[in-house]
This record gives sequence, structure tokens and C-alpha cells, in this order.
Amino acid sequence: MIADKARFRAARKLERAAGFRLPDHVFSGAFLESLGKAINFENLDRRMHEQLQAFFRDFMDCKCKNAPFCGCPERKFTLTIIEFRELGLDHRQISAHLLDEYGIDLYPADILSFLEDSVHMLEAIRDVAELQGREKLAENAIEHIKKIEH
Repeated sequence: MIADKARFRAARKLERAAGFRLPDHVFSGAFLESLGKAINFENLDRRMHEQLQAFFRDFMDCKCKNAPFCGCPERKFTLTIIEFRELGLDHRQISAHLLDEYGIDLYPADILSFLEDSVHMLEAIRDVAELQGREKLAENAIEHIKKIEH
């Protein structure tokens, strides 16, 4: 899963502000739990504060009972990468945007591999939908494939 490869670039800075060791994998349970409960945001520099606010706004806004361990942050992150691609950003631009907006480091090659896997999954969805006569679903899959491959 692409979310498992995402790292918070300033994790060591965040550790100093928190006063304890944090994993640098953004979507690890310990990191998500620490962000929500143990970090004093007043101790952060302006840029890191902005990045974490954007992270909370875009990925952590969830009403699930067991949030943040419900999988919603990871799904939102995955969808965000696909949306950036469909807006025309390439894998390098997506990587740069994630770093700038959220402080998340993700290798462009990992993004490219994820997008290729996504196309293969959509092709399988299209094929099954066509076999089952679900034309609207097949059309939606084809539309997303075109946007990702463009």
C-alpha cells in the first residue's frame, strides 16, 4: 500500500517538539496517535504547523469510532494521489506537492508504481463490470484509466 511508504520528512524535528521518539512513517498507528494527542502545536515552527494542519484537514477528518485506526486516513491519502494524477500532475510533481503541502516524503518511483498498479486494478474492474453487464461501472473505470494514463 502506498500509504505505508509515506514518511514525514521533519519527524526528528517533531520528536524534539514532542519530547519523545516518533516513527517517521506517517500512517503508522503510533505516529497518528501521537499527532492527535501528544504534540503541543505551539512548539512547532510555522511551516510544520501549517503542514500538520493540512494533514489533519485532508486525511484525519473522520468520524469513525476507532479513528485514526479505521483506515480512512490511508484511503484519503491514496485517493489524493490519484486525484493529483487525474488533475495532470506527474509522479515527480505529486511527490513535490506532498512534500510541500504536508511534509510527506514519498519517492516518485513509488508513486509511479502505485499509479500503474491502480490502472491494472481499474482494468480488472472494467473487465468484470463488462462481463456482468454493468456498463456505467465499466465506463467509470475506463474514464479513470484515461485520466491516470494521460
